[in-house]
Amino acid sequence: MGEKRYILNAERAEQKLHRMALEIAENLSGDDAPLILAGIRNNGTVIAEIVADFAKRYLQNEIIVLSVSLDKQHPAEVLLSNEIDFTGKNVIVADDVCNSGKTLLYSLKPLLSFHPKRIQTLVLVERMHKYFPVKPDYTGLSIATTSGDFIKVEVQDGKITGAYIE
Repeated sequence: MGEKRYILNAERAEQKLHRMALEIAENLSGDDAPLILAGIRNNGTVIAEIVADFAKRYLQNEIIVLSVSLDKQHPAEVLLSNEIDFTGKNVIVADDVCNSGKTLLYSLKPLLSFHPKRIQTLVLVERMHKYFPVKPDYTGLSIATTSGDFIKVEVQDGKITGAYIE
């Protein structure tokens, strides 16, 4: 393991999350359907909660945050923290880093038995190594890395403290 090469500090991460909340509010302008932010545990849930807090400043919509749990290596089973009817709702699946797109794709599995109004994806950091047909709708930072690089997002006390390449 090499030394941490930071690509985001706490302040920049917060700015990016706030900007994404503004983009969401802009895209949902005039749409009163509830917004569900489904964060992929654990960091994705923290990101969903932060974005929801920012979005509440700009949206009148009901905003619901829930957690999505799955094994990122072998995502056979996908569990939700709350059983919700997604039909007619705006859904945004949030995660910290999008590497291949696999986790975001498999996290959509529980939504397939419903008819949401729209499904979008949000990530704090997007890498350029796609193997699955997922392009995040909301991205904090896009970065080209080598396949040997790993991006880690640090979370402490419900806040993003930084993101780095190792």
